[in-house]
Amino acid sequence: MTLPPTHLLYLHGFRSSPQSFKAQRMAHAVAGLSHAPQWWCPQLPPSPAQAIALIERGIADWPHQRMAILGSSLGGFYAAVLARQIGCPVVLLNPAVHPARDLASYIGEHPAWHDPNQRIHFDAGFIEELQTLEATPARHKPATLAVIAKGDEVLDWREMRGAYGQDRVRLIEGSDHAISDFELYLPEILEFLGLAR
Repeated sequence: MTLPPTHLLYLHGFRSSPQSFKAQRMAHAVAGLSHAPQWWCPQLPPSPAQAIALIERGIADWPHQRMAILGSSLGGFYAAVLARQIGCPVVLLNPAVHPARDLASYIGEHPAWHDPNQRIHFDAGFIEELQTLEATPARHKPATLAVIAKGDEVLDWREMRGAYGQDRVRLIEGSDHAISDFELYLPEILEFLGLAR
């Protein structure tokens, strides 16, 4: 990327929120930059179709050549789909590869990670929405950094590496699905985005 992004979009994972550790840490790192890009981390609805529609409305007037997307888990899947349409750089953090398959057993009510009193309803129809997104043809091959933890207890790191092995990959020995040691990989992520100090 020749010029650093002026706009950054962060997409959280399933049952997560803008309060996630990685989203908060990334927002803090970006806010500390001398030329901080515009930051947006929306609360995504459970419906994949509604989530994508919300995101597309939110970035409708963003300059595609000066934006980048970061996404974690299910948000990583959304980020990859969007980046392949827009052509902007993307950072994927333990990205879901086949969420229609993986979330088929999660139909029903679930507590939100950051507020157990809040319930999320994952409807059976959302699986078809995910299948539609998975089948969306790519219009671009965006610059991609995939941060993949071998210790991910939710998603198979081999499947993630298989999906993004042709891209730039930071393969972590150990760690976990949340990438609890995220701080260690912030410098590489900022460098990839052209935002290194």
